[in-house]
Amino acid sequence: MIISRTPFRVSFFGGGTDYPGWFKDQPGAVLATTIDKYCYITARYLPPFFEHRSRIIYSKMEHVQNVDEIDHPSVREVLKYLKINEGIEIHHDGDLPARTGLGSSSAFTVGLLNVLYALKGVMTTKEQLSEQAIDIEQNWIKENVGCQDQALAAHGGLNHIEFGGDGHLNVQRLTLPKERVHALQDHMMLFFTGFSRTASQIAAHQIQNIPNRRKELSTMYGFVGDALKCLNSNDLKGFGLLLNESWKLKRTLSDKITTDAIDSMYMKAMKSGALGGKLLGAGGGGFVLIYAEPDKKAAVRKALEGFLEIPFKFEGLGSQIIFYQPNTGVVA
Repeated sequence: MIISRTPFRVSFFGGGTDYPGWFKDQPGAVLATTIDKYCYITARYLPPFFEHRSRIIYSKMEHVQNVDEIDHPSVREVLKYLKINEGIEIHHDGDLPARTGLGSSSAFTVGLLNVLYALKGVMTTKEQLSEQAIDIEQNWIKENVGCQDQALAAHGGLNHIEFGGDGHLNVQRLTLPKERVHALQDHMMLFFTGFSRTASQIAAHQIQNIPNRRKELSTMYGFVGDALKCLNSNDLKGFGLLLNESWKLKRTLSDKITTDAIDSMYMKAMKSGALGGKLLGAGGGGFVLIYAEPDKKAAVRKALEGFLEIPFKFEGLGSQIIFYQPNTGVVA
């Protein structure tokens, strides 16, 4: 049995510029971090004592005889990608629900690749996990996804990621004083809107709109550089105000990004003293990040007391194999 642990992410700036439809001829970049909320995937070769050949357990349970019968698109395509034909059992658990804007789908794909490579006795790199997860999601599953989630899940950490041209992806870990990173983290609050959505459907609308939103996306790309300047100069208030400007611009990219309920929630936070924030992920629901100075957080909590707050911290490890005990002597 082998278990992988892969982090979810919180993206601050640059979302939308990580789609190939944008960065094939324009530079793209994001500023984002992974957090201490994880996707866990357990895998083992399944002994041949059952009526089914493989068992896949997530929000539902699948019993199948061959790979093509698997409903879960990531499991099906990753097994094909790695040419695994043996009977197998895969079990998924997550700290937070899927379809909530934290990159959970890509964390699953990265974590699945990691655990199955380990099951095959193959050591892989974070770069390989990132690149192969992007290939599988974009070209095998045909999902409408960008490239930041896979890179963040694989590498972990607070990162500046650049995109451009054919396949260019450069992950740069931010080298900030520990005290400044802690202070940045102390400004953040995460609230669940109570809604879930399928990111690919919303992202498809944004991708279709890329030719009509070049000015807005160029501005969002520029926000990444502005945010880095704020962090380097210890202007944490400026970082929050920039988040607010970025959110106001992002919500114009598609009429599917926000809702009246989300807008109302955000305005309550702002009126109670927050500096900025954003809806995480492609839009439509999930988690809202609120950025407030520490002495204002109590007032924000009171204003949003009907919403579930999720405490979190930054993490820096990325996808890891946390348990490794391959089964031996099993006849496939």
